[in-house]
Amino acid sequence: MTPPRRRLALAFATFALAGLTITGCGAIGQAVDCNTAAAEVTPILNEFSTAMTSAAADPKAAEAAGQEAAAKVKTLAGNYDGEVGAALNDLATGLDGIKIDGSDPAGSLESVNKLQGFVTKIQQACA
Repeated sequence: MTPPRRRLALAFATFALAGLTITGCGAIGQAVDCNTAAAEVTPILNEFSTAMTSAAADPKAAEAAGQEAAAKVKTLAGNYDGEVGAALNDLATGLDGIKIDGSDPAGSLESVNKLQGFVTKIQQACA
């Protein structure tokens, strides 16, 4: 693997390990939503990360993995109202917007790094 591909694979792995540890939700209903959302989105993100790591050498496969994960998260977002639903929709948009360009590894890395911001937004919706 070339160094840029290693960096992309590392970014995907780091994103997966960051996961969704959603705690500190205020009201009981919000806590249930947060815990349920976290339980449902975590496997989608783990599956996405695995697909991205194995597709690090294939930009089209990586983008397809992002689109597939985005569709799943978008469907999941339909089950939630308020900030949790909005944050999940934002994550879906971020996943769908991943573009991998072999000639611009820094730009590719930037689109992947933005995903952590969306995960943080979900966490903040539950804080």
